[in-house]
Amino acid sequence: MKKVIALCLWLASAAALAQIQQVKPVDSQQTFGEYTVHYSVFNSTFITPEVARLYQLTRAKDRVLVNVSVTKALENGSTLGLPARVSGTATNLLQQQRPLEFITLSEGEATYYLASLRHTSEEVINFAITLQPEGSDQSMVVRFSRTLYLEP
Repeated sequence: MKKVIALCLWLASAAALAQIQQVKPVDSQQTFGEYTVHYSVFNSTFITPEVARLYQLTRAKDRVLVNVSVTKALENGSTLGLPARVSGTATNLLQQQRPLEFITLSEGEATYYLASLRHTSEEVINFAITLQPEGSDQSMVVRFSRTLYLEP
């Protein structure tokens, strides 16, 4: 069941990126030394009602989910999503700032984080997300912007 949930979230994230991102492609990851932060923003209606109930997420045409994970480069490849302290804010063009409240999702050895955000149609949001992997002194800040649209 958990693998199905992880797959649903990943597929929703990939599908949403195609619809949410504008004409020019944007990075969905940033590297900080041996760590890489992966992030995406997708409409909450892309997840199934069952997954939403399981994780107590609200599905609505005016909500997106911010998905974040951090991996570490190893000699034989890279890790899955690592446990980390995660916090963030979403700021609109009027400089109205809202905190992002992340929930932790663990799938076997992988850990990733989701936050729900309500928005208006064609609202530009600037995200600032801070991550600190467990057992590391390194703190990373990822900044990116997205134009969000209401789901029809």
